[in-house]
Amino acid sequence: MSTRVNRRTLLAFLGPSVFALLAVGVVPLAYAVWKSFYYFNLTKLSRSEFIGLDNYATVLTSGAFWGAMGRTAMLFITAVPIQIAIGLCIALVLHRPGLTLFKTLTRLALVLPMATTYAVVGLLAQVMMNQKYGVFNQMFGWIGIDPINIIGDPTNAFIGVVFWDIWQWTPFVALVLLAGLTTVPPEIEEAARLETKSNWIVLRHVQLPFLIPSLVAVLILRTADTLKLFDMPFTMTRGGPGNATEFIAVLIERIGNRQFDIGLAAAHAIIMLAITVVLARIYISLFYKDVR
Repeated sequence: MSTRVNRRTLLAFLGPSVFALLAVGVVPLAYAVWKSFYYFNLTKLSRSEFIGLDNYATVLTSGAFWGAMGRTAMLFITAVPIQIAIGLCIALVLHRPGLTLFKTLTRLALVLPMATTYAVVGLLAQVMMNQKYGVFNQMFGWIGIDPINIIGDPTNAFIGVVFWDIWQWTPFVALVLLAGLTTVPPEIEEAARLETKSNWIVLRHVQLPFLIPSLVAVLILRTADTLKLFDMPFTMTRGGPGNATEFIAVLIERIGNRQFDIGLAAAHAIIMLAITVVLARIYISLFYKDVR
């Protein structure tokens, strides 16, 4: 009797979570996989036709796909190392003893960019980078620089997306690395500081080995975030000018919502999911040898 009651209690607690996971995760994923094998265009009368792997072949031979992948990779290569470098510096400062009030205020300040949604960041960037009335160009004017067309120039628009991505997610990296630093045994760190005055040696030989799991988590999460980055560049530039900020998620939106080719958009999404899983496994294999 007690076993039956325990099973019912377990089902009562886990049932809603399992149902929610199926509803928002497994079912949409299965539907996307299914539709990726069909020609499914909302503008056609006969909207659904099984075409096998044709959508995947179209994606992998598409110049637009590889161009968007290149821009997404460039965003990751440019922004994430800067986020890790600045985030590590912030984490090391907050990890040092003393300055309790300063640390508390800094932690509170770090939450603000993370709590701001991508779409709001994009709108904020659009206003602040306006050529006529934006704060950035007003500050340039104070030092004698003529107004710069940031959003309307392909290179400047890409740099703008990189800048705002760094602004938004460097605090997240800092807090994750700070949590990793708390796993360093205090006695080992204190002994190392007695042996050497070099902060670099302490970081390299004492702190960094304990930061590896945190760095792997940062790389995995930031890779996934970069691959699905849509709201901020879309609200900021609509993927333009031209296709300068048309990252892979923006391309998928254009194919699915503006060209109405749901099957092709689903194939793009499944390929991106596969790339994310492969990259996560590579990160773990390279940096975190204990996980197999």
